[in-house]
Amino acid sequence: MVLAVVLDVADLKRSAAFWAGVLGYDPGPSSPGIYRQVMPADGNGIELLLQKVAEPHSGKNRMHLDLRVPDLAVEVARVEALGARRLTSEPIEEHGWSWHVLADPDGNEFCVLQPPTDREP
Repeated sequence: MVLAVVLDVADLKRSAAFWAGVLGYDPGPSSPGIYRQVMPADGNGIELLLQKVAEPHSGKNRMHLDLRVPDLAVEVARVEALGARRLTSEPIEEHGWSWHVLADPDGNEFCVLQPPTDREP
């Protein structure tokens, strides 16, 4: 069994560039159609499959991506520079974890988390 995560987007090219930059993945070749595969450069790892949809994002995501990082401030600034929008003004703190909620250019929510100091990202 292989896991792929599918994300609805409005613009395949924009979303592929954004998510490839955020994840350090290869944006894959552009082709006509409604899908675009974004994968780790070596092909090993979780596939992010972008699916073009006509309707805009509305409401809260029922599922979201969590990106665990060693430095919250640095990574939040980096993904904002790529086009993310921060939805939390201050980090959320819980059980030693710190995170911000952000939205990609299509409004899909995701979190950037820094684990407690006694855990690896």
